[in-house]
Amino acid sequence: MPSNMNIAFIGSESYPFVKTGGLGDVMYALPRALSRDGCTVRVLMPLYNCIPQKFKDQMTYRGSFMMDQCMDGRAFYVGIMESELDGVIYDFIDNREFFDWGNPYTGLWEDIPKYCFFSKAALAALNFLGWVPDVVHCHDWQAALVPVYLRTRFAGTPVGAARSILTIHNLRFQGICSIQHLKYWSGLPDYLFDYPVFKQNEDEANMFKGGLAYADRVTTVSETYAQEIQTSFYGEGLAGHLYYHRAKLSGIVNGIDVEQWDSAADKLLAAPYDASNVLQAKRENKRALQEQLGLEVDEDKFVIGLISRLTDQKGLDLVNAVFTELLDDDTQVAILGTGDPRYEGAFRYYESENKGRVCAYISYNEALAHRIYAGADALLVPSLFEPCGLTQLIAMRYGTVPIVRETGGLKDTVLPYNEYTDEGNGFTFDRYEADLLADAVARAKALYLKDRDRWNEMVLRDMEKDVSWAVSANRYLDLYRELKDME
Repeated sequence: MPSNMNIAFIGSESYPFVKTGGLGDVMYALPRALSRDGCTVRVLMPLYNCIPQKFKDQMTYRGSFMMDQCMDGRAFYVGIMESELDGVIYDFIDNREFFDWGNPYTGLWEDIPKYCFFSKAALAALNFLGWVPDVVHCHDWQAALVPVYLRTRFAGTPVGAARSILTIHNLRFQGICSIQHLKYWSGLPDYLFDYPVFKQNEDEANMFKGGLAYADRVTTVSETYAQEIQTSFYGEGLAGHLYYHRAKLSGIVNGIDVEQWDSAADKLLAAPYDASNVLQAKRENKRALQEQLGLEVDEDKFVIGLISRLTDQKGLDLVNAVFTELLDDDTQVAILGTGDPRYEGAFRYYESENKGRVCAYISYNEALAHRIYAGADALLVPSLFEPCGLTQLIAMRYGTVPIVRETGGLKDTVLPYNEYTDEGNGFTFDRYEADLLADAVARAKALYLKDRDRWNEMVLRDMEKDVSWAVSANRYLDLYRELKDME
């Protein structure tokens, strides 16, 4: 059903201007999908110095003003630079003191003032522009003060009529600092710095905690993660707070940009393909990948891809524990990523000891990521926790079978293969144990080597699965309509 709602997205990054992770993808793809469904969408984000000049050259100055910010009345300049991309309006909040140095995230002590300012300035900019959203959709701790400002400092102003959603992309990062630090830089009243809102303990305040308390709705990026974060293991210290607010908490799984990730139009591949020619093209892409990475060229080898930040969260301690067990004469492993030096070193060692069977490409390389998605037979995602995960969605889009742990969005998007009914689109394991990871890989390898017809049927099922934003955007639209109708 078409919508004519006004939706404001407020967050710290968006592709293609600035992207450090999945948040940047969501802040780009979801607004674009909503725009196509008839919404008028504005995205508000900081005007970082690191935004490429080609994008700055396309921006238009929309005005500026001074804004009271701190507890002592200290005021700051707020400039608004505007651009449009794919039907979405982008308003960049300009202030050189906060955004003109370093990368988006520099250090928590500096980031707290930066995102206090940004949260208030984004709402002030909407009032300045005379554009009132029906819903303000905020993302992660960097925008967590927005729902609080909306109901306090901006109550009674035009933007104060908007409803708010706060989306949790990764609960591990919360914006925790001393109470005095947040109180000074936010300029918010004392009564908010008690346990129901900001107070974390006797000395510390938590920005995310306050935003979760004040938002009209809280979403996270998969149904399973919404349940997991209400438990002590996944709740990162906020399980009780989230359980208290569970009536307004729900999960909506992310999609991916199916134009950016389109194997049929991907010019980075040796042989672009769709479902009609995937089986032949995958062999060609595998050969090209093996040649590029120095692996033995053999289309019958079972090639496992691993594209990841090299951190504990991504389950790499499990991979490290059973790596030599995963390797045999039928198996090759292609690793792409950077992160913890101990994992970088471990994977370099495995490559040096297994030339022709292992390649550890310890770097960021977007083109190689595309080629691994297309050339590998399976993609390994054994995360300790994974709010949603995009790599398993991209893998399926490219006909590469995911091997994942049943957590968060991995559980919601990968149906485990059932050898008796020949159903499923990947291989899974539940408990966070290295032996179970090794068993899942062994089951995948056995099907690939012994029953290629069934494996190929799974490849086709994966390519036909709808991993776009269409379904998720409709679920957000339903949520926006519900909020708009609230008294």
